[in-house]
Amino acid sequence: MTKLNKKSLTPKKTVKPLYKRVLLKISGEALMGDMKYGQDQKVIERICRDIKSTMELGVEVCLVVGGGNIFRGVQGAASGMERASADYMGMLATVLNALAIQNTLERMGMDTRVLSAINMMQVCEPYIRRRAERHLQRGRVVIFAAGTGNPYFTTDTAAALRANEMGCDLMLKGTQVDGVYSADPRKDKKAKLLDRLTYHEVLVRDLKVMDQSAISLARENQIPIMVFSIHDEGSFAQAVCGQGKFTLITDK
Repeated sequence: MTKLNKKSLTPKKTVKPLYKRVLLKISGEALMGDMKYGQDQKVIERICRDIKSTMELGVEVCLVVGGGNIFRGVQGAASGMERASADYMGMLATVLNALAIQNTLERMGMDTRVLSAINMMQVCEPYIRRRAERHLQRGRVVIFAAGTGNPYFTTDTAAALRANEMGCDLMLKGTQVDGVYSADPRKDKKAKLLDRLTYHEVLVRDLKVMDQSAISLARENQIPIMVFSIHDEGSFAQAVCGQGKFTLITDK
């Protein structure tokens, strides 16, 4: 198998990560780059380099990936398709993305496993909590695919669920911007980056960080949520060390 000769992008100074085990939620749209749909391999490689550099800091990493770059269940339902069928199609799209990330990470020399909430034994392992736990303990990157395996639940909710099941110290959401702003920074130049928020503020102000089910699940189990830009190279490793720009959502 051909290996990519890419340098790791750890923070310049030797720093200690603040978290032992984290879950990174990547939207399908983040994998498109400047394309209108599909996967941009250069973008996937950059994200995978960030994952590798974070692992090299001694952090255990698991991922939940979306499928919006290929198919979105909500959009399918809006066009007249039955919602449950549309959501299942969206879950299958997440498996395509998970396999692309797995292949890229393995070409970088990383040991990975894709675990799907929908059984497809010829392609990936079925999701079993204890098996996923063992993979993380052995230093593998675990990629969770197919959401929760149920329609009507988003991959945001799947991320919060898996973060709880894996006992993660932090859930990170890689977005198009470097945190949560007071307004849309692309439309309002006076928009300010909010360094810290509470779960309650996110819910009451209806901030579109993650869907309300995911926020509520994180709140109930006291898992902090960190929002940062997935497009800034090296930002993932920096975020788990408390560096760079991000918004931290906690109960305080």
